[in-house]
Amino acid sequence: MSHGGFGVTYRPHSIVKPQTNPRRQIRIPILIPAEIEALKEAGETEVVLAINHQQPEVHIVMLNFMKEYEKKLEIKIKFFQETEPLGTAGPLALARDKLVDESGEPFLVLNSDVICEYPLLEMIEFHKTHGAEASIMVIKVDDPSKYGVVVMEEATARVESFVEKPLNFVGNKINVGIYLLNPSVLDRIELRRPSIEKEIFPNIASEKMLYAMVLPGDYIIGNVLVDESVVIGEGCLIGPEGLIGPGCVIGSGERLMGCTVIRGVRIMDHACISNSIVGWASMVGRWARVVNITVLGKDVHVADAEVYNSGAVIEEQMSVKPEVVI
Repeated sequence: MSHGGFGVTYRPHSIVKPQTNPRRQIRIPILIPAEIEALKEAGETEVVLAINHQQPEVHIVMLNFMKEYEKKLEIKIKFFQETEPLGTAGPLALARDKLVDESGEPFLVLNSDVICEYPLLEMIEFHKTHGAEASIMVIKVDDPSKYGVVVMEEATARVESFVEKPLNFVGNKINVGIYLLNPSVLDRIELRRPSIEKEIFPNIASEKMLYAMVLPGDYIIGNVLVDESVVIGEGCLIGPEGLIGPGCVIGSGERLMGCTVIRGVRIMDHACISNSIVGWASMVGRWARVVNITVLGKDVHVADAEVYNSGAVIEEQMSVKPEVVI
């Protein structure tokens, strides 16, 4: 499990641990415990946590924070910390002795900013089926031009190439950040600052040894803070960026991006909310669109298929009529 890099991805997904000096704080990704629980359910007995090159006190706080999960889940958690930035692949080379044993079995790698259903058992079976060197998990997106796209052969799931923010359509799958790798992948990684996404995986794909499993269900892309009480339906794509407050109910097939959804909001099936704010106890109808810096106040009801665009501000306690607002 990788918590490397510069830590930018993990804000605001973090628990703040104040230090003696109030100007200094240590942040711990709150997604890590969920990932450890998923690994436990998949039958794993040991987790290796890579920590980025920060001050020594970060390592101490991480150790103390994880002790309760190690005891609770009866799973062994090992730590190691970079002494210098090693990119997204370097920590795997650094942890080689902890990842490889005599069995030669493949190992799972999870970025610590991934929220999904974690179908790890299904991924293990997928990896066994194709028999190649590496498997990655991907998700379908509506607008692939904003991401690095995984170009794959649909019939076989073999990855052909990677294209960064394509201007023309080449595919609609993007990398989730969950991998299953044979130990031989480590032989490809130098102990420097390589990128697993931009260097290692393209090399493996060029040798026709990389396959992609499409993630079923929901996926939340980094920097989205979701309260534990939120109910989310099937087939949603949430993020990047955003906050969903307590008591919210998110229907099926939703697309939420760059938005703030405040306490007690109900969003019905197939709605789209982008770069906007939905206020307390409001409701957004089926197939409705609230986009482009629109603000809904408290207890606003948006009708089915309604579209709000271009900075509309809706007052509190209103039922919006079914009309398009541009």
